[in-house]
Amino acid sequence: MDLDRAFAALADPTRRHIVTVLRSGPQDVGTLARPLPISRPAVSKHLAVLVAAGLVEVEKSGRRRLYRLHPQGFAEVRRWLDQVARTWDVALEHFRRHVEGDGEG
Repeated sequence: MDLDRAFAALADPTRRHIVTVLRSGPQDVGTLARPLPISRPAVSKHLAVLVAAGLVEVEKSGRRRLYRLHPQGFAEVRRWLDQVARTWDVALEHFRRHVEGDGEG
């Protein structure tokens, strides 16, 4: 998975909305497009970006395509974010010790 592609996909508010809706389960384009102020073809393009980023997968069911979240794609994003969070946790702990005087002496 390309993290740059995943974060670029998630940078768009419409795609984040689609991801939020898909948390409740698989949906077709029509269902996803209904509450949005954009056309079904525009939603399809957003879905294509999410699929290409590895965050959403598509399943063909007859003539319909159902879109669902791809857990592995989000797991990789989560792993990266956890690494960043650990780095900040360590830095903040060092800062706290410095401010409180625990790191001296």
